[in-house]
Amino acid sequence: MKSNSILFVGCGDLGCRSGAILLERGWQVSGLRRDPSKLPAGFVGFAGDYTEAGSLDFIAQLRPDYVVATFNPSDRSVAGYHRGFAGGTRNLLAGLGSHRPRGILAASSTRVYAERDGGWVDEHSALDADDPRALAMIAAERALLDSTHATGVIRFAGIYGYPGGRLLERIRRGELSPERPLRYSNRIHRDDCAGFLCHLLERNVTGEKLAPVYNAVDDMPAAQFDVETWLAAAMGVTKPGTAAQRFSGAGSDNPLKFGHKRCTNRLLHASAYKLVYPDYRSGYGAVLAAVAG
Repeated sequence: MKSNSILFVGCGDLGCRSGAILLERGWQVSGLRRDPSKLPAGFVGFAGDYTEAGSLDFIAQLRPDYVVATFNPSDRSVAGYHRGFAGGTRNLLAGLGSHRPRGILAASSTRVYAERDGGWVDEHSALDADDPRALAMIAAERALLDSTHATGVIRFAGIYGYPGGRLLERIRRGELSPERPLRYSNRIHRDDCAGFLCHLLERNVTGEKLAPVYNAVDDMPAAQFDVETWLAAAMGVTKPGTAAQRFSGAGSDNPLKFGHKRCTNRLLHASAYKLVYPDYRSGYGAVLAAVAG
């Protein structure tokens, strides 16, 4: 019996992790990135920059059963977001030509939601109309969803699980976000990112239709201050009775820079996916255990 084939466009950490899972389950896995030598063993590698016109024209001949697009901004400017998301999507649709894969999954972000005051949002909530970087991602989502292809967009919250992540480094320096004003944060462990993506693909193989949009978040939106004070205690950074240095707000990961929201994951659970790390304590506990080990 012919195995399922998949192409990851922009095959970074998420693509490599997801692809490795699918390889073990008998899939044929291909990945496109600038340096395909960094792909895991077993991947068929393609070298290319998806922001360049014509870079994805090989897809029509490859004819994968599924395509996963994990676009990123080419740089942090507004133009970089448009090149990475809108440009990548335009080149993907052109590169598919007349080929119609069984499904396309595209990675996006919960940043696209309009809510900025800590309210709850689901997959049907209003989208941002002011943030130019969010608008670039929204344009990419819309181009795929309005195309003739069967598409599912996965809006990931803050992805964590990297032992050397910026948040852990900041906590090690004793720099915590302020307790007030209250700012909610949403997250998902990178193992659950890959697990959920593979789960959706395999459910689709068995005949389940993809929803247009999924929120990929864990079960516990939490105040950023609560997350950081828990981490500080778990890392032994803040001694009893000693106030940690307050985060100055100058860095690019300043939680006060943007609005905040609480994201529901009803559709994730409706798909029958079981989170490995349903909250930040279990997820960051695993990260810290890995660092200590």
